[in-house]
Amino acid sequence: MPLYKSITPNSQTTVKIWKITESYDDLFNSIILKPGNSDRVLAMKSELHQRGFLSVRHILKEFGYQDSDLYYDKNGKPHLNDGKHISITHSYTFSAVIISENVVGIDIEKQRDKITMIAHKFIDYEFEYLSFEESDYIKKLTVIWCIKESLYKLFATPGLSFKEHCLVIPFAIHDESTVAWIDYENKKYRYSLNFLEFEGFTCAYALE
Repeated sequence: MPLYKSITPNSQTTVKIWKITESYDDLFNSIILKPGNSDRVLAMKSELHQRGFLSVRHILKEFGYQDSDLYYDKNGKPHLNDGKHISITHSYTFSAVIISENVVGIDIEKQRDKITMIAHKFIDYEFEYLSFEESDYIKKLTVIWCIKESLYKLFATPGLSFKEHCLVIPFAIHDESTVAWIDYENKKYRYSLNFLEFEGFTCAYALE
């Protein structure tokens, strides 16, 4: 079944993860897209991106929503017409949506060695507790990236820097949770983060 996992971190919040196994045609023909989105999908050059976009609409359907219930603001942040908070992500063959009464953010990334080449671009403080020699170094880098991407989506503030403004407290992979801070314009914001691994992917989601 394409709905890979459903998680309820608290009574106000649900996460649904979709494994994209369907063809583009199967995904496209079994949902109704609002005006303009059909053209948007057809204009995408990558079928992987098309399937990711469409799978998100199937997750919305699992939540009881339609494509027409979703809209984006000028900063590209998604919203639902009923006022609930939503965050969306997809990577390769997985997509996920988190919906809550509170502000949230979510990200999925494939675990890849090349993340070591860009770590200096999104990590500063975290290098104090990371070791390149750790067997789970790539997994930890991927968790940190997912956490910071989740925070970025949640905070939705232009100019926020992964490296300069987002700090992830030390964690172990088996913890599956940690705390992170946004330190922005002389104010500090604390968030709870959960993360999980599956089939070579990492997913993290941020809660206020």
